Amino acid sequence: MRSEYDFSKAERGKFYRPLDKSYKVHIHQSDGTEVVNHYTLAEGTVLLAPDVREYFTDSDTVNDALRSLIQLKEKVPARKYSRHSSNPRQVAEKRK
Repeated sequence: MRSEYDFSKAERGKFYRPLDKSYKVHIHQSDGTEVVNHYTLAEGTVLLAPDVREYFTDSDTVNDALRSLIQLKEKVPARKYSRHSSNPRQVAEKRK
């Protein structure tokens, strides 16, 4: 950055809008008119968290991974109940 740029009164994230919410962009034209563009995510759009995005760089890798997971789910029988330890634990002392 050049030394003549002054960011001392800048506000971090002032124009940040989360992508999962719809938002508007107002464009002021030189002739005094204003154009308003509305943006929303297309139906079916899925947003990946940044830590997940490191592993999946495009739609094909995400779809392949999910298809593999679906195949595994179909092969492994679902458990109705959680497994309990064979040795029950005593959580309180017995009264005499």
